[in-house]
Amino acid sequence: MQTDPTGPSDGAPPEVLALAKVVARLRAEVAELEGLLSTAAVLERAKGLLMAREGLSADAAYEALIRRAGLHGRTLLEECWITLGGIRSRATPSPPTPLAVTVCAGPAADGDGSGDGDGSVFSSGRYLTSGRGGAGSRALLASLAASLAAARSADDAARFLHETLRVPLGVDGVMIYVLDEAGRLELTGHAGIDDVLAAQWRDIPPFPGVAALEVITSREPRWLEDPERDVESYQVIGPPERWPTRAWIPVLGNGSVTSAIGFFRILPAPFGDADRALLQQAVRLCGGPLRVLQPRETGPVDEEVAAVQRILDALTGPAILLSPLRSPAGEVEDYRIDAAAPDSVDVAGRRGKELVGRRILETYPTVAGTPVWQGYLDALDTGTTYEGEPFSYQEVAAGVRETSVYSVRATRLAGRLVVSWVRHDTSEREIRRLATMQRLGNLGWADWNLTTDTINWSEQLYAIFDRPPDLGPMTLEELPNHLVADDLPTLAEAVQRLLGEGVPIDQPFRITTEGGVRHLRIVAEAETDANGVPVEVHGFFQDLTPQRDTELALRESERAVLVQRGMLQAERAIAARLQHALLPIPEQSIELVGLRVDIAYMPSDSGVNVGGDWYSAIELPDKSAFFVVGDVAGHGLDAVGTMAQLRFTAKGMIITGSALPDAMGRLNTLLLHTAATTATMIMARYWPAERRLAWVRAGHLPPLLIRGGEARYLPLPEGSLLGASFDSVYVQETLDLEPGDHLLLYTDGLIEVPGESIDKGLDRLVEAAALAMGGGTPEPLAQLLSALQPAGRDDVCVLDIHVPRGTCD
Repeated sequence: MQTDPTGPSDGAPPEVLALAKVVARLRAEVAELEGLLSTAAVLERAKGLLMAREGLSADAAYEALIRRAGLHGRTLLEECWITLGGIRSRATPSPPTPLAVTVCAGPAADGDGSGDGDGSVFSSGRYLTSGRGGAGSRALLASLAASLAAARSADDAARFLHETLRVPLGVDGVMIYVLDEAGRLELTGHAGIDDVLAAQWRDIPPFPGVAALEVITSREPRWLEDPERDVESYQVIGPPERWPTRAWIPVLGNGSVTSAIGFFRILPAPFGDADRALLQQAVRLCGGPLRVLQPRETGPVDEEVAAVQRILDALTGPAILLSPLRSPAGEVEDYRIDAAAPDSVDVAGRRGKELVGRRILETYPTVAGTPVWQGYLDALDTGTTYEGEPFSYQEVAAGVRETSVYSVRATRLAGRLVVSWVRHDTSEREIRRLATMQRLGNLGWADWNLTTDTINWSEQLYAIFDRPPDLGPMTLEELPNHLVADDLPTLAEAVQRLLGEGVPIDQPFRITTEGGVRHLRIVAEAETDANGVPVEVHGFFQDLTPQRDTELALRESERAVLVQRGMLQAERAIAARLQHALLPIPEQSIELVGLRVDIAYMPSDSGVNVGGDWYSAIELPDKSAFFVVGDVAGHGLDAVGTMAQLRFTAKGMIITGSALPDAMGRLNTLLLHTAATTATMIMARYWPAERRLAWVRAGHLPPLLIRGGEARYLPLPEGSLLGASFDSVYVQETLDLEPGDHLLLYTDGLIEVPGESIDKGLDRLVEAAALAMGGGTPEPLAQLLSALQPAGRDDVCVLDIHVPRGTCD
């Protein structure tokens, strides 16, 4: 232990000497930290100079300094001073302050030299985008390095980052987190973040979805550029609309990563490559200062201490393990806290493992010389358990004088002390917590002394009853005057049971106030004397009005949902009946001009609406066949009505002699003028004499031809979906069918799977159709549907047009 040369003489009391030694040791640690800070300042300034002068990154500048020091046989600190000495020889001005660098690219960015009236870059909405690379970026980083050299805290580092990057990158806030041994994140520095928000996020447990923790663990940055997606993946700090884009970057070093810096931008645009590079280089510059500013790590804990800590972790109540710190002469000068139970809390509010590593005289300096201090020494020397009388301890925490009453017990354990204590006082902090709990729970307590006829109310109870505090508590006789008349008999009966028989009550009731009717709840119980007569009543009132309002709103919403559901179900029933009448599904294959046609139609199994999938398969007057498969966008009666319009119009135009492309063009015009929807369709006409099929499409999936055991899609002719454009063109293609061929016309419900590419569904259909229809299996369409097992989220309509073998030419 070092001694203070200006400390007390040898004749001073032992407790004064002990405190003087603590002060001397703390002064030595402060001096050591100041030396480390000075060394880091010189190093960071030299690195910043090389970055600005030679265009190096932060890491490259550091390596250059080491290399030059080795080349000339100097120490790293000497090389830094020599490098900085070159500034005067070159007669270059000192690096500008961060604000000077950021403002220099202000309103003149427009090129006319005019700028805004107040000279504010933020008011004009322009940022230093052109200076993020090359000399502009290097000057920015050099200025930041010069500023960081003067940092004395993590708050200083955050402030310098905020000032330097505010204008060029739109950085509106900076947060610096450090990971402790328990895996929790502690906010050590911030700038541009209001104190209330910083207090809410000062201590973060190791929860999932914490971006700062992710970057420390993965050593990779996170770029949050989509607020809607980010709130689903991360615990977002502050309102997303305030900072649409954020960046979290780890502070990398030679060892493990324990720090991360967050940048909060007011710009909605994603981070560009230059932005990302500049932010990462700025964080690298912070590595040295932050490592110096972080608390030094304590040494490893031995196995005995670890075993005691595991026991303390399972205990309830406060308890700590103390190790004596002795002088060279063997006298106990202080105690170090090596382990602590979770419920151990000091006057300043530090809890559990936050106490580990602290010393008693640093944490409780006025304990020296008290009976408690002597009790510790006696228990350590003699092994006798010390149990002290309750005593008062006073300490100033955060500028507020706190007084607490303790009873302490100390027992020796293998050269150490196990100390436990009981806190007897009710502090102001606990009273504030109780008041906060009552306010948040919207409840207040009340006590009635039936012997003295006195009543006490908590402050929140006056707010619940909307009663001025100067009127005092309301008596039981006054309460009926405020009740809703319908609730008076029930509450009176409950109070009678409480006062007459001592039966606890839990009763809802309503009162009238100037703000309207309030729904309250009383929970109370009585204390009785030796004869069972109630003498005191303790209870609380809770305002349930917000919950009741919410219940009523939910009931109204549920009622509206039920009505809407009934209307939708009725609409579905009507649409389904109409659809069934328009699209009768044959129970077996139909013969049509020498072809065998199988039809499958499966409505969706979800929702309350029917879809607009449809088909036609008819023989025309000239003994040719006409086939259609279509899909109208949407569901419900509108979709069914549009489907019927298209179906009958298409039939009418083809029967009256219209060519397929002309008919498709007229259907497109019809939808554009009569329906605010779109549709896809394939129309085909087959002449049995030539076995020739002509077909046109409007944005529909390609027909599938199965021939000779192989399946392939027909090349798609030009033709956009119906109802999309007046300029749509439809081209006709022809195909000669052969005996044994199968031609599939289908809607997208046959192949679509949510979240899967349509190409995968088409490939799956080719494979399944080749197996089901390429080998002469019975009921090939049923085999195909069984193999594909459509998802059922959409309607499915399929036409299997088959040319039987042995068909004559």
